[in-house]
Amino acid sequence: MLHKFKNIDLLIVAILIAFLVISTLLVYSATLDDPNIDFDLKKTITIYIISILAFIGVTFVDYRVLVKVSPYFYITGLALLAAVYKFGLEKNGAKSWFPLPGGLDFQPAELMKLVLIIALAAFLARKQGESLTFLTDVLPVGVIVLIPFILVLIQPDLGNAIIFIVILIGMLWIGNVKYLHFLIGLLLAVAALALFMYLFTHYHEPIKSYFTEKGKSHWVARIDTFVNPEAATKDQKFQVDNSIKAIGSGGLTGESYLKGTSVHRNFIPYAYSDSIFVVLAEEFGFVGSSVLLLLYFVLIYRMILISIQCNDKAGSYIIIGVVSMFVFQIFENVGMLIGIMPLTGITLPFISYGGTSLLINMMSIGLVMSIRVHQEKNPIY
Repeated sequence: MLHKFKNIDLLIVAILIAFLVISTLLVYSATLDDPNIDFDLKKTITIYIISILAFIGVTFVDYRVLVKVSPYFYITGLALLAAVYKFGLEKNGAKSWFPLPGGLDFQPAELMKLVLIIALAAFLARKQGESLTFLTDVLPVGVIVLIPFILVLIQPDLGNAIIFIVILIGMLWIGNVKYLHFLIGLLLAVAALALFMYLFTHYHEPIKSYFTEKGKSHWVARIDTFVNPEAATKDQKFQVDNSIKAIGSGGLTGESYLKGTSVHRNFIPYAYSDSIFVVLAEEFGFVGSSVLLLLYFVLIYRMILISIQCNDKAGSYIIIGVVSMFVFQIFENVGMLIGIMPLTGITLPFISYGGTSLLINMMSIGLVMSIRVHQEKNPIY
């Protein structure tokens, strides 16, 4: 059995180690002069150790076992999402976390992303690559995603809810959805977005009043900065405007480590979490940003190679689900900080500070590695 683990992709392991080093450096810099945040190295190392052990543990588990028991994982995930809405800890207007011993928090929406990928892969794999029919395949898959989507949306956690939809689209596409069904879905999505933008811009004040009464005024503020910037106040545009300025000030090589002006004057909200890319761009410039994006590219590339070589449909679908999740999170996180995507609470994978996020990301890569090492044939690369 152990001989299979010679097939572990060492390049992916090296990239993960690089991510942990980069994350530690950037989070330390982002919290250095912030009186509200105390960088706890011991806590950070604890999170890293747990995440690495989770990566190794998932790698050793045959992914096909997880696929077989995926319905039980799915039901457990839904139960956790329902429980956190009732008993969870509220942060920044969202009740999305369970408090854990040692000052750690657990976010079930992060776990649900991985559970959803495995559940969808198990469902789609039964078709063995045949075209998906609407009533028996596409519609049930949509329901599987819709239930956790609603549970996460009402927390409210719009960022992770959107990721569920992205995972659905990516896995339907690789699962051989018919072009007609895909086109109809795309047209409906565009129509819904157009209707939303029309209503949001033409009935802005009633919508704002409604969400303010519900205690969710920050939703309107975030959407304003992207869809209706004329209606957004200076305070609402504070994070995006300052992020763009900070990234631009980094220039080619940056202002050097621990000397990011905007970061250390606390002009960037959540610099250690959602806005961690700003720290990198300001202190290491275009060069540092490009290196990080190149590491992401290589990671995605290696995972796609594993998917191509996989001789099991469920394994291939799982990898594409993981790839879809990472690609969107990277694009959305960087895009929102340079003003081309709406502002959400989506973190930068492996780099942003966050125990649950890092844990699930490492487990996701561990699942991909399990698919590689448990193939009957050795990989050719």
